[in-house]
Amino acid sequence: MSSETRAAPLYCPYCGEEDLRPSEAGPGAWECHACARAFTVRFTGLLSRAVDR
Repeated sequence: MSSETRAAPLYCPYCGEEDLRPSEAGPGAWECHACARAFTVRFTGLLSRAVDR
């Protein structure tokens, strides 16, 4: 599955604003223009067991 089919983050994890733009730093890299922070989002993997709720 390519990174273009992944959902984009809706909010900055630091300030909660929605002014996010993709970064040229690499796949999964984002820039928040509200708080001037850059971060990456990546999928780590699935849990080996089911999660009980």
